[in-house]
Amino acid sequence: MQLSPSPCGRGIKGEGFLINMCLHHPPGELPPKLVEHPRSLRKNLTLAERKLWRLLRDRRLIKCKFRRQHVVGSYILDFFCSKADLAVEVDGGQHGLPEQAEYDRRRDEFLKVRGVTVLRFWCNEVLNNTNNVMAEIARHLK
Repeated sequence: MQLSPSPCGRGIKGEGFLINMCLHHPPGELPPKLVEHPRSLRKNLTLAERKLWRLLRDRRLIKCKFRRQHVVGSYILDFFCSKADLAVEVDGGQHGLPEQAEYDRRRDEFLKVRGVTVLRFWCNEVLNNTNNVMAEIARHLK
């Protein structure tokens, strides 16, 4: 089986193949919405997401690679480490609303069935208790 390069032309050989497998779409046949929306989100990170990304990018935490706004199925994960099957979500106040909480529960169940562990942190946790957040993420990477 020949592995394709990452969609953006960077990364290790085969990275794009793994992303396409996660999406359940044949390589090269991604719906435009699943390409454009994550791209837009990457350009418009919240303050908390920006702070966390500075600490996770470039394999800065236990040499584990994280991706921003990574697509799995029809869901977009804030941060994802494929090596550990770990999703890290940074939640704002809207996640406290009942309808959003139900959506998050269904989403987490979808990911759990696929072997993905989801860690959720409130924005204020990331901004004010960064060391604790990083320690919790690191605990799941080992």
